This record gives sequence, structure tokens and C-alpha cells, in this order.
Amino acid sequence: MDSPKSNDSTNSGLRDSTSKANDEEQDELCPGFRNADAFVKYGLGAVLSATKASASLPQTGDEDDFYRSFPGFREFCESQGDKLLHCMSQIMQHHGCRSHLRDQSKLTGLEERFDLVVDSNDVILERVGILLDEADGVNRTQQPVLPAGFQPPKIVVSSWNRMGSGSRSRSETFRLLHAKNVARPQLKFKEKVDNSNTPFIPKIFIKPNATKPLSSYFTNKQIRKQRPEDLDVPAALADLIHQQRTQEHVEDMFAHPYQYELDHFTVPEGLLSKPEPQPISKTKCSFIDSLEDLVALNEKLCKLSEFAVDLEHHNYRSFLGLTCLMQISTREEDFIVDTIELRSELYILNEAFTDPAIVKVFHGADSDIDWLQRDLGLYVVNLFDTHQASRALNLARHSLDHLLKHFCTVDTDKRYQLADWRIRPLPEEMVQYARTDTHYLPYIYDCVRAQLLDFNHGQPGLLQSVWNKSRDISLKKYVKPIFTEESYLELQRKQKRSLNTQQLTAFRLLFAWRDKLARQEDESTGFTLPTHMMNKISEELPREPQGIIACCNPVPPLVRQQVNELHLLVQQAREMPLLKVRRWLEPMFLVISKRWKLQSIEQQQKELEAKREAKRKSKEEAKERSKKESAKGDVKKRERVASEVGELTPKPSKKLLKSAEKPEKKEPPPQDDFNPFDYSQSDLKVFAGRHHKNAKGQKSSSGPGNRSMSYMAGKSER
Repeated sequence: MDSPKSNDSTNSGLRDSTSKANDEEQDELCPGFRNADAFVKYGLGAVLSATKASASLPQTGDEDDFYRSFPGFREFCESQGDKLLHCMSQIMQHHGCRSHLRDQSKLTGLEERFDLVVDSNDVILERVGILLDEADGVNRTQQPVLPAGFQPPKIVVSSWNRMGSGSRSRSETFRLLHAKNVARPQLKFKEKVDNSNTPFIPKIFIKPNATKPLSSYFTNKQIRKQRPEDLDVPAALADLIHQQRTQEHVEDMFAHPYQYELDHFTVPEGLLSKPEPQPISKTKCSFIDSLEDLVALNEKLCKLSEFAVDLEHHNYRSFLGLTCLMQISTREEDFIVDTIELRSELYILNEAFTDPAIVKVFHGADSDIDWLQRDLGLYVVNLFDTHQASRALNLARHSLDHLLKHFCTVDTDKRYQLADWRIRPLPEEMVQYARTDTHYLPYIYDCVRAQLLDFNHGQPGLLQSVWNKSRDISLKKYVKPIFTEESYLELQRKQKRSLNTQQLTAFRLLFAWRDKLARQEDESTGFTLPTHMMNKISEELPREPQGIIACCNPVPPLVRQQVNELHLLVQQAREMPLLKVRRWLEPMFLVISKRWKLQSIEQQQKELEAKREAKRKSKEEAKERSKKESAKGDVKKRERVASEVGELTPKPSKKLLKSAEKPEKKEPPPQDDFNPFDYSQSDLKVFAGRHHKNAKGQKSSSGPGNRSMSYMAGKSER
């Protein structure tokens, strides 16, 4: 057995080792750092490297939008952003601050997140100051002595950008996001957007509630989409080419599918009578973003007698525009339909939209009808436009905002009218605004119908005129914007600017370049190159590419990419002769400008050679024509002249031209005998160049230029 002394020695050794380890741990400020200086040095280096890395990221705006068009960069930024938000949330949670940075439902914008970070930094810095004061010996944790029943005042750490009022609603901090980090909805479309420079062809291929069957062209459209030779071109363009080849159904291609039904539509008698006003009750709202919900919505709408419709549109990041949202309101329920998610399936609603027994209430449906046909393939039969009713009643104003205030005493917030409706998920404020546009329309429809009948003493004449105008609106057909060589003149006339030939040529070339690139990239012309920037470039005519960049502030992303091509167009315009163009000469300028050097040098040489070849051919043709005419003349000259019987026919005498005829010798008239002139009696000094003076010192009466060797009176005895 071991002795007790040996056990005591081993225990003492263990205690010594543990005590040394504890002393070393106590000497370290935190794991891995012996003192505060080492920790501060490491932390400062980490902060500097993070700042340097963040500064190297693309700037918000043009560069960021360009890089985010690549899926790999966008996914990497989203993953790294989520990691940073998670790390910041943990730090804020550790210090007892609000930490829902990643919660999309609680935060609606970047501004509120920034305020949250600023507040957290203020709290952390305040605690750091308190701890530094405690380390210096200044105790700031003591509570002041107060009377019984009083509470110590709470120290509120404020930030420089926080509003003065303590209660701040969520709508006050909401900021509209526009073209920032929004995925392009066009990438999700099953059918490619047709931006080609061809007429619009209706998208319908099923015709519910048809009195006249749909043309076979539309019913066979789905079959034609499977043609292998048309896979690389838009469907509408392929159909147009196919129809031009076969010359079939040309009239049916561009006709209104419901032309026959609308021409024979009659308003039901019940809609021409005065209804009883119905009170507005609170209704629930349903968001439709799946095919099952859409089918259920269509079944509900088919059972109703009327419902209200409105659309939310976006046209900044698309050439033709996008229908982003559809609001449908009945008297019992409101529906918000995601037209981006259900773009290819919304044709199902044609069953309800084209039912003549169901009234579709719109306000200002002129644009809505175009958008429904272009994006969704929807048509409307039995439309009632409250805007036309407001005009018939001669109200003070005809906007929906005025009708809501006049009939329903409701004030609407129009801050979200120009919002980016592509945002998903939609904030609660935008959903509430969208509901307001259609929630009260059925009641307004009842009110204006009653006033129209009262205004006309119970006669349906005025109400019938509103129905007729609404029918004309529903008969509208969407027409695509077609580009022509004279399209720029319409915009030029609106601006009323005086330009010379170089500036007008630059404006025309830039206008054509903007239209072409906008169609290719599916961007609006305002995003590609705003009109005021295009005017600035055409007026300044920069000599260098950097001059074009200087004319744009901020620089559009597509302009930065295509700056060299824009520079070539400006240089091409500078080659024009500098002339002042009057407004009435602008249409003729397009024809005149084609005669100048608007092409490359190779094209100019080709045109010059073609002109020379045409000139040479015309000369050869003229020579051949003259030979043929001369040959015909010889044949006529060889015809025999009629003569007496028994005599030989003499050869016809050739009739020479006047220039070839020999002049007849004329005999000179008889003259008297000629006597030669005696030069000894004349003064030959008159040809010396100086004026001759006679013996009396007077000048000769005749000038030396008129003197000759002819007979001179006064100088000869003759």
C-alpha cells in the first residue's frame, strides 16, 4: 500500500498545476487574447477589412442593377446578405435590442431597418461609455435619492434621424421601392413576350358565351405553336408569317373576337330601373395566386349579377408594360388576383367577363381594356364605366377619388398610385390601397344609375347613352406601338424645339436606337434612354464617348453598355451639312437626308459603283436605240421611187444634212478697177503706240486703235 505521504504529494502536485492554469486563464482578457490591446488590434483589423470589402461592392444604382441581372451574382448577394443579417440580429439580441432584422412581415423598408441599427448602436455605445466611466472610477450606476412613491426617470437614447413623435405608424416609415432588387417577372412567363414590330394578334383561343363561334385561326393556334420551324421566333410573329404565306384568315386575325356579340348586345330592362341604395358592410379579402383559387373565383363570379374590376399596371421595366394586379369586388367579398403568377391561366375568367348577363363595373376603363387584351387575353361584354357616368352627370370632377368622397365620404391615400406593383409579397398598405379602388364601386354604380334616371326625369335615355359609350370602350382593340422612319417627328413636334440638320439627324438616329434596344431588352424607352437625355445628346453632339456620359445624370445602364455605338451615331450625324431646318420642312428632311452620307464608307462606295454601272448601262441603251433608229431610216431610204413603164428606176438621191452640203460658189459682185494704195503719202508712225501730233501741235482726231491701211481722207490726194 502507498503511504499517506505519497498521496499528499500527488494531491499537492495536482493543486499546483490547476492553480497555474487558473492563473494563466485569469491573465487572458478573453480566450485567445492576453490583454485589451491585442483584442482591440484584432477587432480593428477585422473592421477595416470588412469596410474595404463593402466598399468594393458595386454601387447602388446603375452598376448594381447590371450585376444583379446575372443569377449567380444575385444568389450570392442574397445568401451573404442573409448571413450578415443573422449575425447582426445575434449581436443585437445579445445586447437586449430589437433583433427582427430578417422578419419581412415586421419591417417594410430599408429605412426602418436602418433606424433599428442606429438605435442599437446608440444603446451599445451608451453602455460602453458607462463601463469606461466605471473603469475610471466614476460610478454612474447609483440611483438618485427620491421621495417615496416617485420613480427614477428613464434615460431614452435617441437618434438623429428619429421623428419627434413617439407614436409612429408603420405607414409613415414605409418607402416605395422602385426597380430595386426586384426579380424580372418576365422570366417566369410561359409564353415569351412579343415585342416584335408587327401588328397585335389577339391571344384568345377559347370563346365562352359565344353567339358566333370563334374563327378556326384562333382554335388552331395551339397546334401551330408546336411547329419546329417557329421555335426561335415569337408566337405572334410566327402566326403572322404563316398567315401571310397561306393567305388564310387574314381578316379574322385582326378582328375583335366578340364583335358580333357586342353588336347584338342589349341592356337588360332590370338594369335601366332605379335600384335601392345598399349599405356598405365590412367584407373579407382573399388573395388569389393559385389555379385552384382562380377556378373557385370564376365559379363565384358566374353566379353574380355584377362585380367591380380594376387593374394595377407597371410600365417602367417593360417595353409594352405589365399588368401586375387585378382587384375584383363583389357586394360580399374582395379579391386580389396576382396576375404575374397566373398570367397564362387568367383566360379562365373570360367565362364571367364575357357573360352579357353580368355587369362589369370599371372606372376609366380605356387603358384597362387594352391591358386585359394584351397581357391576359380577356375581353369584356356588358361594361359600365363610372367615369362616363360622371361626365354625363356633369360632376365637378370625374376621378375615382372624387366619386369616393362625393358618394361614400371616403378619403383615399394616393401615395401608392405610382408604386412598383411587382413587389412580392405586397405590404399591407398597398393591399389596402388596392382594395379601396374597387370595394366601393358597386355602391357608386347604384348611385350614379339612380342619379342618371332622376336627371332625365325617370327616362332611360341618359343612362342608355352611358351604356352605349361603355360598349364602345369595350370594343376597343389593343394596337401595338409600330416603329416607322417618321415616328420621331411626332415627338419632335410635341417638344417644339428648333434644331439644325445635324441635331435633327442625331435625334432621329437616337430615337431609332432606343426603340430597337428597348424591344430587345424588354425595357421601357424611359429606362433605356430618357427623352430629356436624348434631347441633351442631340443638342450637344459630343465628340467623345465621355461627353455622352456627361449628358446623362444618372447614366442609364444600357447607355453605359452601348456608349460606343451611341458615339458612332453622333459622329454619323455630325457629317451632315449644317443647315437650319424649319418645322414645315421636317417631313421633307427625311427624304433629303438619305441623299447625304449617312452610311459607312463601304456602303457609300457600293452606292457609287451602282450609280456608275447604271449610268454606263443607260449610255449603252441609248447607243443601241440610236442604231436601231438609223437602221430603220436606211430601210425607208432604199424604197424604190415610182417611175414610168419600161424605164429603169433611178436610185434615190441622198438628202444630205445642211452641215454636209457644199456651199454654192457665189460670184462676187462687179467692182471698179482697183488701184493700189500709195504708202509714201501716209504717216506710218501711228502704229508706234504713241499719239501722233500734227505740225500744229494738236492731237489727231482719230484714235490709233481705229487706224488701218485703208483709204484715209485728208491724207491722200484721192
